[in-house]
Amino acid sequence: QVQLVESGGGLVQAGGSLRLSCVASGRTFRSDFMGWFRQAPGKEREFVASIFARGSTYYADSVKGRFTISRDNAKNTVYLQMNNVKAEDTAVYSCAAGLGGSWHLWGQGTQVTVSS
Repeated sequence: QVQLVESGGGLVQAGGSLRLSCVASGRTFRSDFMGWFRQAPGKEREFVASIFARGSTYYADSVKGRFTISRDNAKNTVYLQMNNVKAEDTAVYSCAAGLGGSWHLWGQGTQVTVSS
């Protein structure tokens, strides 16, 4: 079964750090571009960060300089290092895999709650 499973969410104080992990299984994701999205209560899902197969990264302006996306192809895993978190970072974070210019597989998500 091809799937993405996130972990690492939880409760963190404002200004703190958290690292999310997304493990892909069922096939190799070496050629996929991978990304993180988030959805806060009452809001639409928004893009957070993405990383391409060769390592190029892109970030939403709201997280640039605070979050870092990385991948370990040997482990089929993508990470999101979140530093200096803010209350507005509270959301369900989901990872996604893409091929051919579109996202085609989504994880279930992990809750991140930032207390102020």
